Amino acid sequence: MPQEITDETQSIFDIAVIGGGINGCGIARDAAGRGWSVFLAEKGDLASATSSASTKLIHGGLRYLEYYEFRLVREALMERETLWGIAPHIIWPLRFVLPHHKGLRPAWLLRLGLFLYDHLGGRKLLPPTRSLDLTQGAVGEPLKDEYTRGFEYSDCWVEDSRLVVLNARDAADRGAVIATRTACIRGERENGCWVLTLRDEETGDLRTIKARSVVNAAGPWVAEVLNGVLHKNTSASVRHVKGSHIVVPKLYAHDRCYIFQNADGRIFFSIPYEQDFTLIGTTDLDFKGDASTVSASPEEISYLCKAASDYFKVPVSEDSVVWTYSGVRPLYDDGASKAQAATRDYVLKLDESDPHAALLSVYGGKITTYRRLAESALAQLAPHLPAPHRTTSWTGTEPLPGGDFPVQGFDELMSRTLARYPFLAPALARRLVRAYGTRVTAVLGAATSMSDLGRMFGADLSEAEVRYLVANEWARTAADIVWRRSKLGLRLSGSEIADLDQYLAGLRQAAA
Repeated sequence: MPQEITDETQSIFDIAVIGGGINGCGIARDAAGRGWSVFLAEKGDLASATSSASTKLIHGGLRYLEYYEFRLVREALMERETLWGIAPHIIWPLRFVLPHHKGLRPAWLLRLGLFLYDHLGGRKLLPPTRSLDLTQGAVGEPLKDEYTRGFEYSDCWVEDSRLVVLNARDAADRGAVIATRTACIRGERENGCWVLTLRDEETGDLRTIKARSVVNAAGPWVAEVLNGVLHKNTSASVRHVKGSHIVVPKLYAHDRCYIFQNADGRIFFSIPYEQDFTLIGTTDLDFKGDASTVSASPEEISYLCKAASDYFKVPVSEDSVVWTYSGVRPLYDDGASKAQAATRDYVLKLDESDPHAALLSVYGGKITTYRRLAESALAQLAPHLPAPHRTTSWTGTEPLPGGDFPVQGFDELMSRTLARYPFLAPALARRLVRAYGTRVTAVLGAATSMSDLGRMFGADLSEAEVRYLVANEWARTAADIVWRRSKLGLRLSGSEIADLDQYLAGLRQAAA
């Protein structure tokens, strides 16, 4: 039987967050920065579900204009440069090429949509839309000859799972308790506060905490937490929509992305990925089942390969797929008939049946608007909490860990890093600076040679980096490191990943 651990002297947390995805970690960061005490419980690893399975874009959502989601698009467009400004190591601009397909949306409609895209969101640094002659230049070369016209516009790239981890890191630096591998299994309102029972998923031990409010940010499991854990027995309007992606060897040499239209009305992206690959996605399918076991189906892989092959001169075959990933988006069910038409906007539902123990549930949302979602969530909770130390918006101006350098200062940071650590290969230095920004010195320390970084696990992953991730970013397993803190799983062999897992198990045993 698991051991039950209680701490009757534990002070009451202002906010308990259930869920360690982008919304939960974003709320935890903002709340901690306002001076509220925060406890975040995540049953697995940070960003272990939907938040690491995105298309990895900070974007306005051009196609959402077709569904008249102007508020969502405007908010998302405004967030692009804000997020770039606070995390320029993991977020950077990309240019997107939209070929005109004569049989689908007319050119005038695309031009109108891109005009709105350029002018809705207060763009200052990102370059504007322009028309393209695809018969000239590198961007048209990979495409079939029938695509002769197109448009180019700006959005941004994000390392999605690192964005989650850095929000958690900053929250912890500001006093929040971040408890990974910790499931909330029961919650009850007692004497004007919440009493939550937590289970350590590695040991089975139980503990309880108290909180003045609870944020249910459990993503695909928001309904299960609401009704099963917190015993609300209310209807939760959740629509689970599955999105899958494929990764193939690099399809073209230039650095542009493509946004393609498909004959079924959907759009999908083709994006340069991890230097040597191309990322293609996503699908939009209603999903029924266990979100923790979601994977790309053969039909989805075939769909994406065929869709891409309709545009590229060299067909994309299913045999060329080197990796796939899938996620389940917990969208608010607005009654849309098609999965791709369901709103991506966030919806916050506040249960204040006990005004001294509020409950806020989070539905939907995009990774692009997580920060604004957090501000809205805390605005709803604030009347039920002690007065905060800070009342003004702050998360859009203070950098995330490692992001304290100018948005156009990455090359200078690279130069400084190579000057301090001249033994680093430029490709390794670039990967480390992209991942850790100015905190790269915390990873490398006083090293003067590669041997100072300790054991190498393959694909330039060093013992020094692994130990940093364990000590500072809640990494526990090889999967945490090679698929969420990085994408080195694309380069490591199965045996190398197994060796890393064995090494991490030894660290955990030594720390026990």
